Amino acid sequence: MLRVLASVRSASEAKLAVACGVDIVDAKDPARGALGALATETIREIVAAVGGTCPVSATVGDLPPDPRAILSAVEQVAETGVDIVKVGLVAGAEGSACLPPLVPIARRQPLVAVLFADQDPDLDLLPRIAGAGFAGVMLDTADKRGGSLTARTPFQFLAGFVAMARRNGLFAGLAGSLQLADVALLGPLGPSYLGFRGALCSEGNRLDALDPARLAQILRSANSEPIGVPVTGARSAS
Repeated sequence: MLRVLASVRSASEAKLAVACGVDIVDAKDPARGALGALATETIREIVAAVGGTCPVSATVGDLPPDPRAILSAVEQVAETGVDIVKVGLVAGAEGSACLPPLVPIARRQPLVAVLFADQDPDLDLLPRIAGAGFAGVMLDTADKRGGSLTARTPFQFLAGFVAMARRNGLFAGLAGSLQLADVALLGPLGPSYLGFRGALCSEGNRLDALDPARLAQILRSANSEPIGVPVTGARSAS
């Protein structure tokens, strides 16, 4: 089965996601951008609510490519007890410059680098991300108003992203306003997981509450797809 990541903004949403059977609970504030950060206390509440039943990831926020600011944010989120910390990286030299300071923390805390399909992502970053000790990489969209990942990104690019992640020993996630139909489309590429928020909410609005019926529908579809490369490195994922 293809793994499903569900973004949640509270402990109650996390409990619902776990009860429905999601594979990864992702702590994120959808009202604050693509990688909107929740308060650290809220993240701790989500970790406690999940109780080790599945891995919990959390974003550090939509930050500028400032190595010191990113390192500080990663350290703060890691202290909440999450299994995975997600960090957004821009393309080019600025993104590369953010990697060296994160090497020491990547040795003890699984990190996932998030690249944005609508910001000219640089796949040449993937070997550097792997070299910095990251556990995985994710392709998302920054502007949620511009359509889904599959609508704005060539299929060959998505396939290349997943394949390059594998070659570099990284697990690969795909997200970005994904819909139910995208499960069957992306599953054959073999991603480690697909990430959802809007498609799991009432009326497809990512700012609304999670809808159990929509969660169940996505999970049923994912269960029929072959599993991708396992999510490794997360303490609860073994």
